[in-house]
Amino acid sequence: MRKRQIASTVAHRTAIVLYIAVALFPLYWLLKVSVTPNDLLYTEGVRLWPSRTGFEHYIFVLKHSDFPRFFANSLIVSGATAIIVTVLAATAGYALSRFTFRGKYWIVALMLLTQMFPLVMLVAPIFKMLSPLGLTNSLTGLVIVYVAFNVPFATFLMQSFFDGIPKELEEAAMIDGATRFRAFRQIILPLTLPGIAATLGFVFTAAWSELLFALMLISSTAASTFPVGLLSFVSKFSVDFGQMMAAGVMALIPACLFFLLIQRYLVQGLTAGAVKG
Repeated sequence: MRKRQIASTVAHRTAIVLYIAVALFPLYWLLKVSVTPNDLLYTEGVRLWPSRTGFEHYIFVLKHSDFPRFFANSLIVSGATAIIVTVLAATAGYALSRFTFRGKYWIVALMLLTQMFPLVMLVAPIFKMLSPLGLTNSLTGLVIVYVAFNVPFATFLMQSFFDGIPKELEEAAMIDGATRFRAFRQIILPLTLPGIAATLGFVFTAAWSELLFALMLISSTAASTFPVGLLSFVSKFSVDFGQMMAAGVMALIPACLFFLLIQRYLVQGLTAGAVKG
């Protein structure tokens, strides 16, 4: 029995280590190629680490490309989308969790329906709607599209967190004289901080890495986001792998910093909504 437990523990931990290694290997290769000088990229063959490293790709990307502009555009779009969606999802999720009203079932059904259509199928209609409004080549139009597609899922996510908070807490506050808005702001929202962090993280990541709409709705370099900007390192006859990998490494920094800031609430948020009561 003891040997079986030891074998099970070893197998379990080995599987975890293998999973982590497979998951992190692309990131390791991204970093390796980004610090490999151009003269070694195609001459050294396959090595675990280059014989000589340098930051020439990073310098080129920062000084001689439009990546800083792409980077700033992505920060603006992702940050604005995450904040707007979280505010809308928090209020809508609270309404769906706490109130019973006519048409509630159909509202939920329509929100679910929006998640069933392939995004490629919706590009042309969305372009047709935004074009007369002058929003097809602007960050504002991109934010509007991202908000529209992220609100339904974020609303269901926030609703699950509100469902896990007893109604008696706000009812007690309202008995003591607080308005519903005050009870929501001072009692319910602090308790849903893990859920808000999880929603912010999900929406920020989704907007940060989105390529399809950014590619189809934005035509100018000045308004391009970094996923579209990465394509600028691919020319007709060659691919600048070193510069592309360097840009990819730098593009990971905001997402990593963002999750480091909210990690205190994120782990709680990913599990809190799954338990009711």
